[in-house]
Amino acid sequence: MPASPVSRTPYEVLGVPATAAQDDLRRAYRRLLRQTHPDVGGDAARFVAVQAAWEQVGTPEHRAAYDRGTPVGAPADEPRAWARPAGPTRPADTRPRARAHGHPGGWRRERYLALIREWVGLGEPVPDPYDPALVRSAPREIRHILADALAEEATARSLAELGIGFTVWHDVDTGDPEEKLDHIALGPTGLYAILSEDFGGEVRSRGGELIGEVLAGERPFHALSRRARRLGRALRVRFTALVIVLPDDALAEPILSLGTHRGAQQLAVRQSVLASLLRGTDGAAVVGGTELFEVRTRLQSGVRFV
Repeated sequence: MPASPVSRTPYEVLGVPATAAQDDLRRAYRRLLRQTHPDVGGDAARFVAVQAAWEQVGTPEHRAAYDRGTPVGAPADEPRAWARPAGPTRPADTRPRARAHGHPGGWRRERYLALIREWVGLGEPVPDPYDPALVRSAPREIRHILADALAEEATARSLAELGIGFTVWHDVDTGDPEEKLDHIALGPTGLYAILSEDFGGEVRSRGGELIGEVLAGERPFHALSRRARRLGRALRVRFTALVIVLPDDALAEPILSLGTHRGAQQLAVRQSVLASLLRGTDGAAVVGGTELFEVRTRLQSGVRFV
């Protein structure tokens, strides 16, 4: 898989601007090696990250390749991995899929395209808004929007695997596009409010919230609970769980429980285990057939999309 659009660039890891002279780059690298080396009490993960960054931009040749958007060792199809597929895709198997409504990642894709063009300059041509060199040079907030769009699309693929017992709504309006719910999933195991996130690094939990350097002050579960509460009141439904889906390498464990909020579980989960979590570990239904039908009908008539 290609790196996340919001992953730290080699320049950010080394603490220098992308325009830094090669000598300044080398001095920053050597200073950070001394500071982060485990033998002198440094952080081993940072030490490895500094070395990886240097491998990408440490020579004029490698740096030029990175700045062009083709870093050494990167997948050849990386630009297309960030863009939407050119045509419709078909599942690898023919098993029934969950019923889905809405366009996962669509709102964030449109937001990203508007902001990247505005950042480049109105009237300036943008031949490929997903060009890796362009994406990596953009401000973090723009890269984060693209990363979240990709995360929403990945979650949608996982939710489709749940089968016909589930119904899924994507890009759900809660009254403000900036406060949308990325996904709602309804099935025999419950009703789930879901956000798909990619912060470009590892997160952990404390006091019922996700924390970490990459969060930049964001409070994901606070945001999710506020949106779910607003939508729940409007549609007269109660969520079984509030779920934040993250890239597999962002969590040290597959499922992280952050307690409950107003009776709903709060869970951070790796992308790869989402479908298993929503199916339930023992397969027991917690929503009866009549109740499931009533909640689905209520959602079908009340859900609006951004």
